[in-house]
Amino acid sequence: MKLGGTLTAAPDLSESWWSTFSASMTTLAAHTTTRTATPHLQPITQRRFSATIHQVFPELDSHIGEWRVAHADLAWGNLTAPNCYFLDWEDWGMAPRGFDASALWSASLAVPELADRVYRACQADLDSPTGKLARLYHCAEIMAAPAGYAGPLLKPAEAHAAGLVKELQG
Repeated sequence: MKLGGTLTAAPDLSESWWSTFSASMTTLAAHTTTRTATPHLQPITQRRFSATIHQVFPELDSHIGEWRVAHADLAWGNLTAPNCYFLDWEDWGMAPRGFDASALWSASLAVPELADRVYRACQADLDSPTGKLARLYHCAEIMAAPAGYAGPLLKPAEAHAAGLVKELQG
């Protein structure tokens, strides 16, 4: 998350692009590996996942119920258009279900219609119990960033996090 890299307008992506994106996400998640994903060059473990959530929401149960193969650095800068290709694979491996989808969703929060489009493309993963935690993880990363760093992502991340906490505690 870098202020200079935050989208402030939705990219012009065709329905074909979104179809390829969804199919690629499904295909990726169907694989297995013993490799652990390394977002930001650090292994994503239960401990790291919980620590990130607990720095903002200390009382929340953050147990990961499902693990899937993930790109682990899924951001708009690592996707191409007009044809959808995933770039920058050095961090791939096992991660919580919905980790990639929630990363792209959270990176889109400054453009609500784009965040909604990502959500619709990945809804099954994002609405799973682990997917909700993955969304909260990425919101917590934004919320815990130094003042001014998250820019236009902060307020929507706070609003979505509040709703996710209610759902997860429900």
